[in-house]
Amino acid sequence: MNRIKQLFDSKKNILSIYFTAGYPKKEDTTKVIKSLASQGVDLLEIGLPFSDPLADGPVIQESSTEALRNGMSSEVLFEQLKDIRNEVSVPLIIMGYFNPVMQYGVEAFCKKCNEVGIDGLILPDLPLEEYQEHYASVFEKYNLANIFLITPQTSDERIKAIDKASNAFIYLVSTASVTGSQSGFGSDQEAYFKRISDMNLENPLIVGFGIKDKQTFDQATKYTSGAIIGTAFINSITENGIDGIPNFIKGIRS
Repeated sequence: MNRIKQLFDSKKNILSIYFTAGYPKKEDTTKVIKSLASQGVDLLEIGLPFSDPLADGPVIQESSTEALRNGMSSEVLFEQLKDIRNEVSVPLIIMGYFNPVMQYGVEAFCKKCNEVGIDGLILPDLPLEEYQEHYASVFEKYNLANIFLITPQTSDERIKAIDKASNAFIYLVSTASVTGSQSGFGSDQEAYFKRISDMNLENPLIVGFGIKDKQTFDQATKYTSGAIIGTAFINSITENGIDGIPNFIKGIRS
């Protein structure tokens, strides 16, 4: 969590990239991490592939399916990451679904995250109340932030409860649809970003879903601390390979 806090204390317009572990090839996980870190990406979200990713659009779903075919699993991911902190210092977050974490064992999973240098988890299907009742103490024991999502439909009361339970940042979902399903932000979404920003929450906000280029990145960060790019990045490495990462990042940052 310290790495996440230090990041938000020192930077604005944070660029976070989501990618699927084990994609395009099983052994590409650490190559992608090191390449993104070398290009100045601020925060990395490592997608743990799952067979039924309900919140993900077709591009990320297909990358998860391919990663599973490649043999990716929690055990493989932890083995791949065991020495990653010798090479990169950016905050690392695992994003996935709760079922694989439960299968691994929640405490065992959190312990391994701590051992390899993971700073937090994003588990969209882990409800706030269940987390607080059963798992908050485990996350705290292993110094892991749990990042919650809010959407345009989330009530102010719920947002305030999520803010109170958070200790890193809040993932501001730009739309109620799945990832990769929109192109650009309209006035309604910008008004939504501003409305949440004006709540003056304790935790910073990062926008996810729908960011694909410099224009949408700039729109998303006008009222928030940063933005997450997933589908567009997966498309880029599918089409251009890992060697195309520098050009992709330059296109966002230019």
